[in-house]
Amino acid sequence: MQNGQSVVIVGAARTPVGSFNGAFADVAAHELGAAAIREALSRAGVEPGEVDEVVFGQVLSAGEGQNPARQAAMGAGIPKEATAWGL
Repeated sequence: MQNGQSVVIVGAARTPVGSFNGAFADVAAHELGAAAIREALSRAGVEPGEVDEVVFGQVLSAGEGQNPARQAAMGAGIPKEATAWGL
């Protein structure tokens, strides 16, 4: 789509790898995702309000509620006007 805006990927981060029912079993996936988003923003020197879109990868999304990408983005302080989607 041509809208005159540049697409920029400024950073990425991931959560630690854990074992099934391990140390992170009691932490909701969107909370882990929010921590990863906050870290990616910190590394890139970007404020949450500057983000227009979040693309969020998650291996097991069953049982995580509606749009875990949106939940994680909002948990990281991304404005509600920004889009967030998972793959």
